[in-house]
Amino acid sequence: MAGGLEPHLEALRGELRGPAVLAVLVALIAVAITFLIWRFVQGRRSSRKAVLLLGLCDAGKTLLFARLLSGRYHDTQTSITDSSAVYRVSQDKSTNVTLIDLPGHESLRLQFLERFKAAARAIVFVVDSVAFQREVKDVAEFLYQVLVDSTVLRNAPALLIACNKQDVTMAKSAKLIQQQLEKELNTLRVTRSAAPTILDGSATGGPAQLGKKGKDFDFSQLPMKVEFVECSARGSKGEEGEADLEGLEKWLAKVA
Repeated sequence: MAGGLEPHLEALRGELRGPAVLAVLVALIAVAITFLIWRFVQGRRSSRKAVLLLGLCDAGKTLLFARLLSGRYHDTQTSITDSSAVYRVSQDKSTNVTLIDLPGHESLRLQFLERFKAAARAIVFVVDSVAFQREVKDVAEFLYQVLVDSTVLRNAPALLIACNKQDVTMAKSAKLIQQQLEKELNTLRVTRSAAPTILDGSATGGPAQLGKKGKDFDFSQLPMKVEFVECSARGSKGEEGEADLEGLEKWLAKVA
């Protein structure tokens, strides 16, 4: 009986050593590796709970910060240090992020970005929609420095361009701001190509490539998702009115 089964057992052993089984094993190993990588990436993302508020001086970051936290108007002044607080998403009180308002002064903004960039789950880059035409080159230069930073590129936090002060008649639309920023960033990509280092000072032999080589820059070329919203921290009725932050609040709920 045993002798009669031996040929069948030997054939089964041969099949188990065959290419089909090897292919299955390779597929299982690939799935396991993919799962481990996914868990690692998710773990790193969940450890980043900060939403950074960036922008030039007087863009309205600090008033946005105060409005998001309290809903009330507060007189503000130019920040010289960071401010942080827990922001709870309205739809789910158990979900929260840490909002960090960073100084916008030219001599301070990069050193504060350096301090907090690794913890950023998302970035809100606040633009003064009224002064934008006058400040477009400075806005684009700061945004460029953020976008070519090695840590920002590696972590790819969600990026929102918040076009603030839309309550003012002369405010530029989000669409126009996006178009002009893409144009200025495209120009900066060319003029800064000979720079020896990137923002964090690493010796890389040149700055990181912004967008796709050989194509005019647009935000869809970046590794992170970029969105634009129009908002008003002051509100159409000034100090007495409510802020128009619906788009910003929805975005925060999405990235939290």
